[in-house]
Order: sequence, then C-alpha cells, then structure tokens
Amino acid sequence: MEQTTVVIVGGGPSGLAISACLKQNSISHIVLEKEDCNVSLWRKHAYDRVNLHLAKEFCELPLMSYPPSCPTFLSKSYFLEYVDRYVERFEISPRYCRTVESAMYDEGEKMWKLEAKARVKEGDMERVVDEVYRAKYVVIATGENSEGYIPNVVGLDTFGGQILHSKHYKNGSIFAFKEVLVVGCGNSGMEIAYDLQISGAKTSVLIRNPVHVVSKELIHQGMRMLKYLPVNIVDSVITFLANIKFGDLSQFGIRRPNKGPFYLKEAAGRSPILDVGTIAKIKDGAIKVIPSHIMRIENNKVIFGNNTEKEFDAIVFATGYKSVANKWLKDNYKYVLNEDGMPKNAFPKHWKGEHGLYCAGLARRGLFGVKFDAEAIADDINRNLH
Repeated sequence: MEQTTVVIVGGGPSGLAISACLKQNSISHIVLEKEDCNVSLWRKHAYDRVNLHLAKEFCELPLMSYPPSCPTFLSKSYFLEYVDRYVERFEISPRYCRTVESAMYDEGEKMWKLEAKARVKEGDMERVVDEVYRAKYVVIATGENSEGYIPNVVGLDTFGGQILHSKHYKNGSIFAFKEVLVVGCGNSGMEIAYDLQISGAKTSVLIRNPVHVVSKELIHQGMRMLKYLPVNIVDSVITFLANIKFGDLSQFGIRRPNKGPFYLKEAAGRSPILDVGTIAKIKDGAIKVIPSHIMRIENNKVIFGNNTEKEFDAIVFATGYKSVANKWLKDNYKYVLNEDGMPKNAFPKHWKGEHGLYCAGLARRGLFGVKFDAEAIADDINRNLH
C-alpha cells in the first residue's frame, strides 16, 4: 500500500495538466494511466489527418504557452511535441499500465483507497501485480473519450462487412473502391467521410440531426467576439457569415438548428462542424448524404428510416464515446458524477464533488475546458490543505 495526497486517474491532457498544477504547489500526487503512454487517445487512437479544431490560444495546458512561431491551428504531431515538452518541463512521471479496479471512500479515516492492476514486464514475459493506493483526494481524469460507443442497431450482428468505431480508424487506404457508410455527423464523422472519399472509397454519411457548419476561422473569430459580446449576437453574426460561405445546405440534406452554434455548445455540449472540405465533396456529389436513421441491417444491406436501402462493404461508427469512471468508482461516483459518468453539477462547478473527489475534462469544452478544470482543482486542493 502506498500513500499520497492526490491520486489522479488518467494520463491524458487533464491528468498531465493537474499534475503540473499540483507540482507548482508542491503537493504530492501519483498519476495512474492504464495505457503504456500519456495522451494515448492522440498517440494511438486518433486518425492520421486529425488536427486541433480550435486556435492555439484555446488549446494550451496550464503554465505553458505555445511558441509564437507555431501555426494558429495545430497538427496532431505538433500537439504531441508540445505535450512531450510539457511532460519534460514539469517532470511529470505517470505510472503506466495501471488499470484502476475500484475506489472506495473510508468515512472514518477520511481517505480514499484505490485498488489497481499493474502490468509489469519481465523480459519477454508480462505479469499482473495488485497495487493499493491511499489518498486524501482523487481526481477522475479519464476524459470523455474513454470507450467508443456503438449504438445497438437491429441486425448489426448480421453485417458481413467491416465494422469499426472512429477510435480505431486511421486512414482510408484500405477502403479504396469500397462502399462505406459513416454513421455520425460530428467533426470526426465528417472528417472521416472526407478522408475516405479522397482515399477512393464510395462514401455515404448519415446525418440525422440538424448541425451547424462553420469554418475554423469563423469559430476563432466567434470565440474572440465572445470576450466582448453576448452569445446571441455572436451566434447571429457567425451564422450569417457561415450562410454566406456555405449557402443553403438543406438541399443537400444538412439542416441548421434553430439555436446558434455557441449557445448549443454552452447549453448542450454540441459542437458545430468545422469543415475541412467535406461540404464541397457533398455539393459535387462525391459524398452522399443520407438524411435519416438506420432502421435495421440485413447482412450487407442497410435499411434506413426514409424507406431507402443500400449495400455497404464497411460501416464506420463516429457515434462518440462514453465515460467508464462509474465502473471503478462503483457507488462512489455519485459524489461527483451522474449515471452516465458525466458531471452531475452544472458548469462552472462541475469539477467539484464531495469527500475530496474531483473530475476534469468532462465539461465538453475541449482543451480550453481542461485548463480551466486543472487550475480550479489544484487551487481548491491547495486551499483545503492550507
């Protein structure tokens, strides 16, 4: 059994950011990460062409800015270089290959007890070791994107082609000349649809719900405007400019929501589509939009709710992720999370729970939200200790 002041579960951007902030206050802590590297979603599970969607000023981790010379919108490789420099600068040493199995709070001792499985390599062999940690505070930093979510589609088990979640998509090279359906019209789904098409796949994308389509430049402009103007005015301006840039997309099966893009992001965590070239492909017919939902699947045939059907060779589900923190927290999740593994408290107090339990990176605000959470949690722990 090992005792420390804080245990951070997760070595992604949130876990690293909190570690850096705690180090600034000389607070002892341990970072437990189930993978064999930090920011594993970016290093191991992000598709090749992914870039940061927001400008660099909204994607910084605490205490370290990007160099002035770096581009406004960062590539995956540039972001990983930044993370590597961040870890080196603050001497962050996560304990890798640690899977937390349970976390229980002892009311009498006012301490948390965490049990973890550690995968230890000895030569060519690997064995599993039980580890126990005790801490006054626990931070859930496993992120929104812990486990890929695939909906329970009727007949999915009969599909004869390839099925994969966007978490496991790398590029479209293996799908050339194949009929591929992308389910999900968030940023990942739309970027993957574009990547598939330029790789030679015959691509269709399912767009069931209304979505805003903007450019990175418009979002950058809008976020700067929000510093001085109310959200309804910013939404009106950005929606107007987006309509000029992209035109009426309803004729292509893409409907715009009634509420503005920044309002929806703030109220429901729904991000607008930051176009990377997908819309032009849709307009010229290279990418087909199916404005409906899947009723059922029969072998390789997909039947949609608008009474159409089509055969596909592969389906890529860009249908989001779900938090898995509730599994290891068991009943203790109620101290800070709801039944879906997301914060039960409304922003901006979403990060703080009871009995020294915190959560970070679950506010659907990207890296900008990670920085806010890390600073707030570290400051709160520092105040409580002093």
